[in-house]
Amino acid sequence: MKKYDKIINNINATMSMENMPLLQEDKDRIRQCLEGKVSYEDEINKLIKKYKNKQVN
Repeated sequence: MKKYDKIINNINATMSMENMPLLQEDKDRIRQCLEGKVSYEDEINKLIKKYKNKQVN
């Protein structure tokens, strides 16, 4: 198993314990950050912008 796969699987296992498994897009986002293709800060800002105006049911 590749280093990044192990990290992603560990994150997914932890999130799954809280009944919040990672979606494929989450795994892809994490992989891009780990590989240095995008910065963590940029991805966090994108997520904040995406969910900032969403209403919680």
